[in-house]
Amino acid sequence: MSTEVPRSGPAGPADTAPGALLLCRAEPGSVAPAAHLLREHMLLTGAGSGWSVLVPEGSPWLYGDEPVDRVLTGWATALAVGASWPVLALWWDADRAGYTLASGFRRPVGYIWLAKGTPAGEDEAMHTFATRLGLDPVRDLQSLEELTKLDPGADARARLRGLLAILTRAGVSLPAGLAPGEPADRLHEIASGRTDAQQIEWPGRHEAVRTQLDAVDRSRLGPWMPWAGTPKARALSLAQAATGLPLTVWGLRRRSGGWTLAGALLLANGAVGVAYELMRPRD
Repeated sequence: MSTEVPRSGPAGPADTAPGALLLCRAEPGSVAPAAHLLREHMLLTGAGSGWSVLVPEGSPWLYGDEPVDRVLTGWATALAVGASWPVLALWWDADRAGYTLASGFRRPVGYIWLAKGTPAGEDEAMHTFATRLGLDPVRDLQSLEELTKLDPGADARARLRGLLAILTRAGVSLPAGLAPGEPADRLHEIASGRTDAQQIEWPGRHEAVRTQLDAVDRSRLGPWMPWAGTPKARALSLAQAATGLPLTVWGLRRRSGGWTLAGALLLANGAVGVAYELMRPRD
């Protein structure tokens, strides 16, 4: 999906300032270990039955030159490749708003609306979106298709709110105040006031590795991990290394921190698996 549409400059008034949310289809306890590895300051809280939401501070787009959509796509991809649950990134700025859905190693799918709500994505993206989230193929898909039609009364952020309204049937329930259109600092302030909010930050290399291994061992991903010594683990390590290297190079060339991070994580995980396989004692 192309996202190369003219953007505005640095964040301006509250009604045009960029913002973003990361919805994960998992409980906070499962999301936290993976989120720590993003090395970004975020808050994590529940967002309905079987859902969590990560609220980033927004440093890459508030204090750098990274566009919010590119950062969020990279983060969602990095989270999803190491988890058994999908990640939905919602983002908005002065000129556009949209979403990106990342799920495992599949190509992310997304949709964009221009500031006044004009659809600027491919209709097929909504079909893929509904399928990957297991939404109702009739009722929910019809509602999603309405978001791809012209509606003079709905701007880009209203379109995102319409998307969230559809997702309530899948269990999504964002805490009060966490809504598309709010600037990143306001979202972070609201999330920090919740009693169940968890601070997400880089815990240090050794602690990060330990918590990640503990989380993986408790998940369905155990047989795929390098130390499992299974054919699945070997195949996954090779695939990660083969995918991570060009993705990292591409991210560096585009100066995209989000995509560089996703590629680096893939490359590192793949390299660990290959190294383990080479050093593992043979029977």
